[in-house]
Amino acid sequence: MIAAVIALAGLAVGLATALVARSGFRLRRPRAGATRILVPFTGANLDPTVLDAAIRLAHAESATLVPAYLLLVPLRYAEDSPLRDEMAVALPLLEAVEHAALRAGVPVDARIEKGRSPTHALRRLWEIEQFDRILAPAPTNGRSGLSLKDVTWLLANSPTETIVLKPTPEQRAVARQSTSPASHPAPTSPALPSSAGAASAHAVGSGTHSGARAQSPVGVD
Repeated sequence: MIAAVIALAGLAVGLATALVARSGFRLRRPRAGATRILVPFTGANLDPTVLDAAIRLAHAESATLVPAYLLLVPLRYAEDSPLRDEMAVALPLLEAVEHAALRAGVPVDARIEKGRSPTHALRRLWEIEQFDRILAPAPTNGRSGLSLKDVTWLLANSPTETIVLKPTPEQRAVARQSTSPASHPAPTSPALPSSAGAASAHAVGSGTHSGARAQSPVGVD
């Protein structure tokens, strides 16, 4: 009996080791960085090129990546409504972002922030947390996410250095072939905003913003 228990325990350890090796996940999470990079997004996806750029930037600066899903609450509902359908979209996306970042050795502090609009959710997030940089996806034709009005507001009101990244059409076409909300591949050749790169970006700097930091990995107001 004891021998059978020992054999089963050994089999379980071996199976767990094989699964970890196959998935590429680290047994220990990377240590949180001193700086924090906010990546706000909404809708049904986060452009893989934007995600890869954010991961590479966070890795280069030894920073913590803070992906924030901006969950929009219609006026017909109270702001603290559960909105289970929207949560069912947000959580797999944040999980995919977290897995991609952890595979690259970048610490992640993901969250969900509710608001009547993307700008309202961002304003609420800035009131309680401080970020060293913000990297946001630029509006794209026919796709959900931040609008031109949202990005204009973001650049005008951001409390810190802000980058708006717009991938080229070629990058988006390649990315769409391998992207799904439930599973995101590890970044291979992320494109950082630069004058020689394939992506175009706009940045604006302003004073820092102070506030209390949320403690939960995924915070829902």
